[in-house]
Amino acid sequence: MEKITVGAMPYMSVMPTLLVGSNVEGRPNYMTAAWATVACMAPPMVCVAINHARHTLKGIVENRTFSLNIPAAKDVIEADHCGLVSGANEDKSTVYTSSYGRVGTAPLAEECPVNIECTVFTSVDCGSHVLVIGEVKEIHVNKACVTDGRPDLKKIDPIVYAQETYFHLGGEAGKAFSAGRQYRKK
Repeated sequence: MEKITVGAMPYMSVMPTLLVGSNVEGRPNYMTAAWATVACMAPPMVCVAINHARHTLKGIVENRTFSLNIPAAKDVIEADHCGLVSGANEDKSTVYTSSYGRVGTAPLAEECPVNIECTVFTSVDCGSHVLVIGEVKEIHVNKACVTDGRPDLKKIDPIVYAQETYFHLGGEAGKAFSAGRQYRKK
């Protein structure tokens, strides 16, 4: 297989589309982000990279809390809007219905099927972005999106970001931690 070089960049083929929620000066604010992942299993932690200039970061620093909200593909317009405008210039508190859970200062976007409440564990200045690592305090999932006590991706229908385009999930490719058992040495 012939390959070419394309230069150094933070390339990942697909990433989750999330709404990072924080209270900024007492008002809920949401920004769209795709640079997020699991950071640790025990204790449960997630992380998200946020540009220093983002209004949402101001609220995270102010309260030491934030939420990661997983929007459904049907809400791609609202989710993308939150990434196009800054909360410093436009009040985005009415784009989603906000509620609060355990941590009290991390707004949860009610229209999103999944909300993850976090307290800031630490943050790392990585250059253009701050990597905010949050300890997960609670996960809220719409009851209609749960199967056998677990979040059901087919019902959640999350937005996936790849190369300046939003997608939603297709079919199953294989079972993790078991598909590889079918491998046969060549």
